[in-house]
Amino acid sequence: IQRGYFSLDKLEYLPDSEIAEPENIAYYGDFFLNTRNTLELVGKGATWTGNNGKFAFNSNIARIKLKNTDTIFFNYLYNTPAMISQVHARAMGTTSVAAIYPQSMKTIEYYVPSLKEQKKIGSLLFSLDRLITLHQSKAFWREKADITAFTNSWEQRKLGDCLSLLQNNTLSRAELSNENGVAMNVHYGDVLIKFGECLDVSKEHLPFIEKHSVADKLKTSYLQNGDVIVADTAEDETVGKCAEIMGLTDQKVISGLHTIPLRPNGKFATGYLGFYLNSAVYHDQLKPLMQGIKVTSISKSAMQDTVIRYPSDIKEQELIGRYFINLDKLITLHQRKLNRMGKHRNWRVLHGSF
Repeated sequence: IQRGYFSLDKLEYLPDSEIAEPENIAYYGDFFLNTRNTLELVGKGATWTGNNGKFAFNSNIARIKLKNTDTIFFNYLYNTPAMISQVHARAMGTTSVAAIYPQSMKTIEYYVPSLKEQKKIGSLLFSLDRLITLHQSKAFWREKADITAFTNSWEQRKLGDCLSLLQNNTLSRAELSNENGVAMNVHYGDVLIKFGECLDVSKEHLPFIEKHSVADKLKTSYLQNGDVIVADTAEDETVGKCAEIMGLTDQKVISGLHTIPLRPNGKFATGYLGFYLNSAVYHDQLKPLMQGIKVTSISKSAMQDTVIRYPSDIKEQELIGRYFINLDKLITLHQRKLNRMGKHRNWRVLHGSF
């Protein structure tokens, strides 16, 4: 279970003799959440929109039945920062192993509009998700003519030939400051969960490195616009998720713990690398290279031989980058409506509606 969707790449199959009981079968519209994970990731939830009755779930997953709430709408509401903070506040355990008890979820409060409006909002966001999936698919990147008027050839190169490695620091989140410091830090957990394909430094709040000795040692690796930060560790196959740096002026920013910072050797249009390296056509190359069981990781050396494709014409890159950036802005506009839900005079609060 990811935030808002299911990753079905590593399904396990049940023999006929172990077919699950009806109460452990997934049905369309059911909402599920992961009840056991790291403290940062526990509580990830999503609405099941797959086939009825063909999928079973285990004891580390809870199914929640909602009252007076459309489950597709709730899928997006649940994954807003306001809801995630409420969920994490109810988690118990250590940083490495934490649990959420379904009973504690009944104390969560959330605002909703009428059921009719919920269905409209849920349908709109679901359609946007399908559009994003389509355009991140292999077909999009291979059939670039679908959204461009250009017919120039595309280049295919090894990542190691196009991007150079920078240095990162190994400071844990506990060693960073949320107030001020000598340089800002990009933590791998934020790349995995908080940031999108492009990280606009001028708009995001980044933690700070307080020690001059750490920042001075990494002066030659201060990030620049166009650099890409890859998360090299995750609890699942999201390892390899990255964010392209943009919006930098005179800020000092350093790549942090469990990240692989990369700098293009040549000119790439803003946004192109961020969206391409997060696309399915590229990420599928990383899956065979991932190592680990409970914690998955990928090495710098393994990434060097992966292949990236890009238009030789920088204007074509710009068009693709601008297309996805504008799509992200459109999604953000709709998410703001959900985040402002408590201020909407026609929305009502639901308490314990699970």
